[in-house]
Amino acid sequence: MSALADVTQNDFKTEVLDNGQPVLVDFWAPWCGPCRMLSPVVEKVAASNSGKAKFVKLNTDENPSIAGEYQVSGIPCLILFKGGQPVDRIVGYVSENVISSMLQKHVA
Repeated sequence: MSALADVTQNDFKTEVLDNGQPVLVDFWAPWCGPCRMLSPVVEKVAASNSGKAKFVKLNTDENPSIAGEYQVSGIPCLILFKGGQPVDRIVGYVSENVISSMLQKHVA
């Protein structure tokens, strides 16, 4: 069970696009091994950036239209949204430092 909130196509606009702060969306699927490996890394980054950005997960199997809309062809895929627009992305398993430095480029 993840510490990050799940978003779906029903609340994606409200939770991500209309959010006043930057939102990092973890696109994942339950069958994806690297996704399961990345989840605790994202949670650790979320804990150390509490209040600076929002962190959520989106299951690509259950929400294929959102994944398609943002050209998510490989998972895990982390997309940072700011002002309702995707501003950066990381595909594949990466270290905590890589995610943190991507956030620092866009989060004050």
